[in-house]
Amino acid sequence: MKVILTTTIKKLGKIGETVSVKPGYARNFLFPRNMALRENKKNLDHYEKIKDDMNKKEELKLLEAKNLIEEIKKINIIFYKEADEKDQLYGSISKKEIIDYLSDKKLKVQSDDIIIKDQIKSIGEHTIEINPYENILEELLIVVKKN
Repeated sequence: MKVILTTTIKKLGKIGETVSVKPGYARNFLFPRNMALRENKKNLDHYEKIKDDMNKKEELKLLEAKNLIEEIKKINIIFYKEADEKDQLYGSISKKEIIDYLSDKKLKVQSDDIIIKDQIKSIGEHTIEINPYENILEELLIVVKKN
């Protein structure tokens, strides 16, 4: 199914692009969230009328993402966890824990925005990536200390 994107979606496309998606994805996810329009003559004309508003919203999202990155850079993320004598954690640090830590600091990050390349299973410093908007990627240092 061909749709016109009304917002930039990571791994799918930028605002205004016409992309092919599976019908269920369009029906159940994109259309209810007003992220896309079905590709037809009427919707193409409608999109041309609302294009400026959509671009302003995207610029606002981009600005918010840049501000989020700047705020995250200012804080040190430190976790205190139980570990054995070889400094191995009992479990690992998950995206949810990182999101909760950041939300305690009044920073809103989504699960898809966090990229953990290597699982955090030991005491020490670990690097993760935060990607709140397309082409905005920032590496973050997470420090894990023994409890």
